[in-house]
Amino acid sequence: MKNHLKRALELAFIPLAAAIVFFEEVLLHYLGVAMAAFGRWPPVARLERWLAGLPPWAALLAFVAPSTLVLPVKLAAVFFALQGRFGLAAASIAIGKVLATALLARLYQVLRPTLVTMPWFLASETWLFAWRDRLYAFVRALSAWQRAKAALQRMRSWLMELVSGIAPR
Repeated sequence: MKNHLKRALELAFIPLAAAIVFFEEVLLHYLGVAMAAFGRWPPVARLERWLAGLPPWAALLAFVAPSTLVLPVKLAAVFFALQGRFGLAAASIAIGKVLATALLARLYQVLRPTLVTMPWFLASETWLFAWRDRLYAFVRALSAWQRAKAALQRMRSWLMELVSGIAPR
């Protein structure tokens, strides 16, 4: 019985873990690139310089505060769902999550040097990233992950050949 339970949990856990790894490796990379470009806009660059100069307690407040900005998006999703517009509800949640993730990731980049001066934050961050790295190592070691990665690489190479054959020389 224990082996069946273990296998069922693995079958449920592996797609979730793979989705998390995919999300962070691919989507967060491109969100980070987009937010870095946004950060070069002069008003945003000034705001980021100001945020970087905050004391630790204020930096923590600035880091946590944007979480409240997602509340209106969630309320809009509830409103849409109550109206029977489930597509709009799902879209508002997805868009809100992507924007909140991008904002939080950028704030983390800007505020991290200040936040790690607090010992409890540094210890928490170290523990979290060590746990994440173990999860990633597990997922990357899976044969399904390796096959999917190889298939994506083949597709990328095929697309590059296709584009280079079409592009004028």
